[in-house]
Amino acid sequence: MNQQKRLEILRRLRQHNPKPETELNYTSPFELLVAVTLSAQATDVSVNKATDKLFPVANTPASIYALGVEGLKEYIKTIGLYNNKAINVINTCKILIDQYQGEVPENREALESLPGVGRKTANVVLNTAFGWPTIAVDTHIFRLANRSQFAPGKNVVEVEEKMLKVVPAEFKVDVHHWFILHGRYTCLARKPRCGSCIIEDLCEFKEKVYPEE
Repeated sequence: MNQQKRLEILRRLRQHNPKPETELNYTSPFELLVAVTLSAQATDVSVNKATDKLFPVANTPASIYALGVEGLKEYIKTIGLYNNKAINVINTCKILIDQYQGEVPENREALESLPGVGRKTANVVLNTAFGWPTIAVDTHIFRLANRSQFAPGKNVVEVEEKMLKVVPAEFKVDVHHWFILHGRYTCLARKPRCGSCIIEDLCEFKEKVYPEE
């Protein structure tokens, strides 16, 4: 994969979706932080169903902390791993209240110190809530980057570092949304939809899949 191909891929993705957005519902950095924390090993759809009921009732560190672990569980029990996630969110709320005046810190180290928040979650919050040119590598991005040869790597950190290196500044803020959406709806894990892919001719995946004629 040469840089000319990468640039054309990025241009086409931008033309197709000029202002990509996360599919998680949120209205503040804190709501986004909670939603992304809940989304680990769960779908955005399942998270939205839960937070659409939770956030009208409690959408600040203080109000969610007031629910307590058991109270929060009632809202998120349809999400996988909800027991651990409830504990992490409540503990995160306590830290935000005690150390950050109830605000989400715009700082990677501070974010990654929060319970249940790893590098990927921190990258999503920094990018989506604060506009940082970070690239959060999830399963979709990891698959697409390797399958297409856009930014191959053995693990998510390698792929992130490669993408940060090869993606020009003008595309950095949006690229992780483009790749997530493309991986979610076109470059599917088991049966990629190569025949309807807007970058199919640029992709270097050798086992392309087309619908039967």
